[in-house]
Parts: sequence; structure tokens; C-alpha cells
Amino acid sequence: TSSHRATGPLDEYLRRHDVVGLQGIDTRALTRVLREEGCLRGVLVSGDELEGLTHDELREAARGIPDISTLDAVGAVTSPRRYEWRRGQVGPTLAVIDCGLKRNILRSLAERGARVVVFPASSTAEEILETRPHGVFLTNGPGDPRSPTHVVETVRAVIGKLPVLGICLGHQLLALAAGAETFKLTFGHHGANHPVLHEPTGRIEITSQNHNFAVDEVSVASCGFEVTHRSLFDSTVEGMVHSDLALYSVQYHPEAAPGPHDSSYLFETFLEQLGGRV
Repeated sequence: TSSHRATGPLDEYLRRHDVVGLQGIDTRALTRVLREEGCLRGVLVSGDELEGLTHDELREAARGIPDISTLDAVGAVTSPRRYEWRRGQVGPTLAVIDCGLKRNILRSLAERGARVVVFPASSTAEEILETRPHGVFLTNGPGDPRSPTHVVETVRAVIGKLPVLGICLGHQLLALAAGAETFKLTFGHHGANHPVLHEPTGRIEITSQNHNFAVDEVSVASCGFEVTHRSLFDSTVEGMVHSDLALYSVQYHPEAAPGPHDSSYLFETFLEQLGGRV
């Protein structure tokens, strides 16, 4: 395996952003391996790094990479403190639990009239409830949803007290907090053109997705959820609602920037649900 080393300003960009370019590998053979084995851990080495290393040593290096389920990925990316987005905003207050949020989530909520207060993922239910929010928003984020158990406990404590909307990792955390199960996909969903069926209307939405885990449909049904959205690639659950407890979630990214925007209506729908509770 060889890599191309750029020169000049591009070389500096590549060094700062950990971008790697590859050439001379059989990409079709790699695709066949991933098709059979699913997502795998791996290492990239080139040039002088290869000298003296055997294939067995490279395999052991790959096997030594920690499994994502053993890492506190959320703790590594969450905000270190609580803060209000766009101070002075007037409207229903949303407590946003930051598990690795994207800024366009905050913009999407604020532009629709919400007052947004962001909480670190380590926040307790008591810390959130004492600010008297009208609803809770669970953001996207990295890793196995079963790893940030403190977030699951916090969400479990607010269920039934406040409406909750979760997206991506937040969707999975909400399922776990309600007593459902999640599982690791053989092939994750990644990209900006995933078709999702909105079952109540039969409408197909084009969505942006980036996740390796999904919620178990049988378990969410046993917890009182209704499946509202389904992947047209593999039929996995892409959205659900629990009307009695005011719980809503989707697996994909309605805030995708620059798009697609087929699902941005979900923000309005959730804020409308808060309207009768403010």
C-alpha cells in the first residue's frame, strides 16, 4: 500500500486534518471483504512506517484498536458547560442534551422560535428540570448508545415529565431509556441519499444518515412505541413515537446542512406539541 504526499498549502491542510489518500490497492477486493464481514477496524501505514513490520504485526495492531463499544465517545465530544444559544430568545425553552451536537440543530430550533439551553451530557435530570424547560432534545453523537449510561439514566428520569425529541444517537438513547434494545448494524448507514418511508402518509423522504447502530423493532413495540419511519434499504426503524408519553425520535438527520431538507418539518411538529404545554 502506498500513499500520495501532497506539497505546498495542500500538504499543510492534509497534516492538520488527518486526511489520507491511498493508491495502488485493490478496492474491489476490499469491498468484497467488507461485504462479507461488515464494518472492521484497520490501520493505515506507509513509507518508512512499513519497514520492519510483518503482516502479522499489522493485524495485531488493528486488533489492538479499542472496540467502539468500550469507549466513552460522548464524553469526549460533549460541551464542558451549560450555555444558552442566542441569549434573549423568546419562546418555549428546550433543554438540549449535547451528545455531540451539530450547530445546525441549534439554528434549526432557534429559527423556529425556541429558546435553546444546551446541557453537557453529564447533566443530571435534576439539573435539567430545575431550569423548568418545556421539552428535552437529545442530539446526535458518536459511539455505541449503550456506553453513555448516565445519559440513559437522565432521560429515563425525565420521561413522563417532559416531551422528548431525539435524533440519531438521541433516538437510540431514548429507546434504551424507555426499556427497549439496540443492536449494531452489519453495515452502518452513511450518506446523504437514504430513502425513508413515513408510514402514516406513505411519503418517501430523502435523508442524511450516519450511524452504526439501530433500535430493535420488537422491543420498541413492547414499550408502547409506534414505528413512524422505516428505512427502504434494510427496513430498520428510522422513527417512532410514544403518544402517551410525548416521546418522538428519528434515526436520521432532519437538520442536515446543506441538506436534504425533506424532514425539517419534524422541528415544527415537535414545537407545536410543546405549544399546548407552555
